Amino acid sequence: MSDHTPEQLAEMPADWKRALAVVAHPDDLEYGCAAAVAAWTDQGKEVGYLLATRGEAGIDSMAPEEAAPLREREQRASAAVVGVTAVEFLDHRDGVIEYGTALRRDIAAAIRRHRPELVITLNHRDTWGGTAWNTPDHRAVGRAVLDAAADAGNRWIFPELVDQGLLPWNGVRWVAVAGSSSPTHAVEAGPGLERSVRSLLEHRTYIEALTDQEPESYCRTLLTSFAEAAAPRFAGRPAVAFELFPR
Repeated sequence: MSDHTPEQLAEMPADWKRALAVVAHPDDLEYGCAAAVAAWTDQGKEVGYLLATRGEAGIDSMAPEEAAPLREREQRASAAVVGVTAVEFLDHRDGVIEYGTALRRDIAAAIRRHRPELVITLNHRDTWGGTAWNTPDHRAVGRAVLDAAADAGNRWIFPELVDQGLLPWNGVRWVAVAGSSSPTHAVEAGPGLERSVRSLLEHRTYIEALTDQEPESYCRTLLTSFAEAAAPRFAGRPAVAFELFPR
């Protein structure tokens, strides 16, 4: 038997007031870190959501023009469960998001509007660890978020944003990446876990198309297993893990 103790995850910084979570699709945050968001909003912190797409390509049995408004409604209801009322969509095309200056500019503009100290995104790397390949949308948005956190503070990269009244914001102190295979920090999941289950369950149409399992059992089992997987590295406490990039 090995007596190796896994490297412990540090507590996420708590000395901030505003966060902006930027991901590709409706449900990305619910699979990734809604328990942490619930804990933060309980503490009086302000969290906003920015979705690059409306998830219109996510349900095989439903045409994109029908899926988009439905998934938007599900996302807004899901966010409300964990105390988030500011939910915005960028209308990039689901499944074919392109990393580049257009995406960086859209995200930088949102960062200037919301003026967060913490920016949250989803795994930007090629895999989820090992050979589990990540999607192009996640990779593109995650990379663009890491870059846009700096773009938002530089008036000369997207000067047209200043003309639109969006002054530079150089106040982003960290970018936290959920779903990373190289996490460094964590938030205890227990206080927000039940609401994270209910939050994911709001994506019922998507979940019913995704799996034959009973939706609530599916959500609870999956999110509990994610939280428990981080526990050995967080003093035995179920947790939401992040890779933290200080700025």
